[in-house]
Amino acid sequence: MITRTLKVTISRHIKDNKAIIVLGARQTGKTTLLKTIASALTDVLWLNADEPDIQSLFENATSTRLKANFANYSYIFVDEAQRIKDIGIKLKLITDQLPDKKLFVSGSSAFELANQISEPLTGRKWEYHLFPISFRELSNHFGFLEETRMLPHRLVYGCYPEVVTNAGKEKEMLKQISDSYLYKDILQWNGLKKPERLLKLLQALALQVGNEVSYNELGKMIDLDNETVEKYIQLLEKTYVIFRLTAFSRNLRKELKKGRKIYFYDNGIRNALIANLNPIELRTDIGALWENYIISERLKFTSYNQIWANRYFWRTQDQQEIDYIEERDGKIYAFEFKWNKKAKARFSKSFLEAYPNNETQIVTPENYFDFISDTNK
Repeated sequence: MITRTLKVTISRHIKDNKAIIVLGARQTGKTTLLKTIASALTDVLWLNADEPDIQSLFENATSTRLKANFANYSYIFVDEAQRIKDIGIKLKLITDQLPDKKLFVSGSSAFELANQISEPLTGRKWEYHLFPISFRELSNHFGFLEETRMLPHRLVYGCYPEVVTNAGKEKEMLKQISDSYLYKDILQWNGLKKPERLLKLLQALALQVGNEVSYNELGKMIDLDNETVEKYIQLLEKTYVIFRLTAFSRNLRKELKKGRKIYFYDNGIRNALIANLNPIELRTDIGALWENYIISERLKFTSYNQIWANRYFWRTQDQQEIDYIEERDGKIYAFEFKWNKKAKARFSKSFLEAYPNNETQIVTPENYFDFISDTNK
């Protein structure tokens, strides 16, 4: 079993009185993570909210009823908590009325669960996001040398647990994950009137990874208005399919101020959407694969290590650009991503002069492990 970084983080908070909330996309290992934690504890109650009788347990919940149901347990685990109506209020009731009970909660539908728990559990929870397996987790398990050798494989198939642990069956696993992940949590969402358009939007976004996207152009491609495109993209973000980078703009007149680039949390999902799982030697999109992989890995790394940063890309009207920028602790860090280690990369002179308090780095397959696993970077 691959040890997840969040296991150590969560273990630090087992004895306090705040609920532990683990959010993330389907199949990222939330249930496995919580079961691993539960196995080291005693007096545990495990509740799978996919089961109708568990859902009914929380219906018309009162403090008296909850105390009776949970009297013999010290640790209460609620898996797939988004299945329970008004789950946030009920979790608040437990934390307020049963302070001697420790709550652990997981949910895959962020747009359902996060909206329900944020306000009721303000100040009463530790909230974490579990991603597909990170480079650091993989290298800790398989060894650094072996994992660096697997880079071309990860660029194509991604890092979902079932994909990583089923060597030789990656295509089959990705098909199952992408179908259930997309269709169950998103395409069947109540109120989604044109699910086939959402799938087309996803495919269009997959083909534009690394490029600036226009909602207007996307709308024309799939016959949707701008507002609907934006609504669908927000939904895809909330369910951890994609994430956005916005344009960095402070000083220069020609800087793009409203641009956006969109990336996928996992390369495998991106490639499955466009039905292209060819090896990197046969691909024309290696630059996009590299950029998507390295930025998504950086996102995992900063999240797990609680590195707070604003994230951007930079571009001007005359096509000067920088792939990725982090702004943290009053300083600007600019990065260029090059798959070909011999490719020339220069940072715009106008950018460096406009933002003198900066550090720059070119990230290639020769040095990427520092960028996504070194807390000093």
